[in-house]
Amino acid sequence: MFKYVHGGEYHCYNPDVVATLQAAVRSGDYAHYQEYARLVNERPVATLRDLMKITPAGPAIPLDEVESVEEILPRFDSAGMSLGALSPEAHEALAIAMNRMGGRSNSGEGGEDPARYGNERMSKIKQVASGRFGVTAEYLINAEVIQIKILISPPPHHDIYSIEDLAQLIFDLKQVNPAALVSVKLVAEPGVGTIAAGVVKAYADLITISGYDGGTGASPLSSVKYAGSPWELGLSETHQVLRKQDMRHKVRLQSGHAGRRKLRLRHRTDGRAGL
Repeated sequence: MFKYVHGGEYHCYNPDVVATLQAAVRSGDYAHYQEYARLVNERPVATLRDLMKITPAGPAIPLDEVESVEEILPRFDSAGMSLGALSPEAHEALAIAMNRMGGRSNSGEGGEDPARYGNERMSKIKQVASGRFGVTAEYLINAEVIQIKILISPPPHHDIYSIEDLAQLIFDLKQVNPAALVSVKLVAEPGVGTIAAGVVKAYADLITISGYDGGTGASPLSSVKYAGSPWELGLSETHQVLRKQDMRHKVRLQSGHAGRRKLRLRHRTDGRAGL
């Protein structure tokens, strides 16, 4: 149902896209990167954003009104990818890269080797999934952000049935590590804005809206194939609902999906979402 078939359904990550990206990274040749960019930018419609295009914006924005790289990079987070999904080398390389650029890597579910705590190999975001795999007090203490994953990967262990249950978990995590921000990861779907409003009332610091693409082999086949919607729709609904409920200023929003970098959105006084 998912494997690439030559001459069949177009995939965002066709072999030619992956091969040219790997060639660009390994060689450092800008021409290879340009070929990779061409394949992505000229691809047929595969996602919602493929239906959009950049239009001239009029006068250029003065440079003194643009945030500096040093201000932007700390808001970059990598997606939660567990050690079981990657090799230890790849998992640590992501953490090192994000730490050096000033961002945060996400451990994913399954825990993290304690030998990585306190050095540049440590993931600053520690994920708490439904199975609680690898979650210990030491694991939670060594985190700047603790992310609760409310997704069907793996299927839930039936400990969160309500916003009250979620609020209790958020409270417990903040007792273990009062200095850490607590994030709740939701999947984009109709009604996600209402759920997000409850998450804000449960005193979460961040909300991550995950799209239907990406994903993991830990999900049931029916979930991988049919669950979720584009993150753009989920983010838009969440932002609008929180604005309507006068709660947008109480939380930071993130968008993205498994396997891609995420951007945090900050609230602006004019009501618009700002990167």
